[in-house]
Amino acid sequence: MSDVKEKTGAVLRETAVLTGAVAIIAVSVFFFLVPSHTSVSSISGLGIVLSNFVPLPLSVITMILNVVLLIIGFFTCGREFGAKTVYTSVLLPVFLGLFEKLFPEFGSMTGSQELDVLCYILVVSIGLSILFNRNASSGGLDIVAKIMNKYLHMELGKAMSLSGMCVALSAALVYDKKTVVLSILGTYFNGIVLDHFIFDNSIKRRVCIITEKEEALRQFILHDLHSGATMYEAIGAYNLEKHNEIITIVDKSEYQKLMNFINREDPKAFVTIYNVASMQYQPKI
Repeated sequence: MSDVKEKTGAVLRETAVLTGAVAIIAVSVFFFLVPSHTSVSSISGLGIVLSNFVPLPLSVITMILNVVLLIIGFFTCGREFGAKTVYTSVLLPVFLGLFEKLFPEFGSMTGSQELDVLCYILVVSIGLSILFNRNASSGGLDIVAKIMNKYLHMELGKAMSLSGMCVALSAALVYDKKTVVLSILGTYFNGIVLDHFIFDNSIKRRVCIITEKEEALRQFILHDLHSGATMYEAIGAYNLEKHNEIITIVDKSEYQKLMNFINREDPKAFVTIYNVASMQYQPKI
């Protein structure tokens, strides 16, 4: 019975996170992307262009485009990704339709096309990074980017930029040169910002330390950080003294705790730090 409650609670928490992320994306599309009239790296951007030719609301066009790409994503990226993306793909047009009803005559919030694009990039990247880190997407071009990430091993931001360029160029069919340029630049910078949000959450640091407080540091890493460490014998080139170098891999919060400990216990410790974008299991030996 407790297992059922735990699973139900986990599903509800995951659903709440996905819903919040989609709400953030919908806000960015409706309040910033639509008023800017640009087509920045999203299926909603293509929908904005198509709405000039097809007599359907943006929410309906977005739904149709999402369904087509969703079927492709379900069979190429796995059931978990597909199931979550089904939910988010359906939810995004629902949010857009709700905003269309609540704010039928909504204009630009900033009064500037450039600021609208900038705000869209910043806000949508938050929502997209949450979804990608949860093995989900908002549908549309996110599915294309996920497929490119899986099969071509491209970073998600670069995949979003590449797939979004075709959509950005579609703005040339409807809007002036300035809007087309903004769409292309917005798509490029959206990929950069998205990569920043994604990798900033997942990046780890490889910390190499030589210290006089070797045993205290080892105990701190094992029992306070609950992390693993590896020790190597290091010989100084100047006087050939032997020391033990302790190497550990930590996340952002653990890194702060580790550096606070070193600065407090041995400010003269020799420390080198490397960013690690991906890693395999680190055994506690």
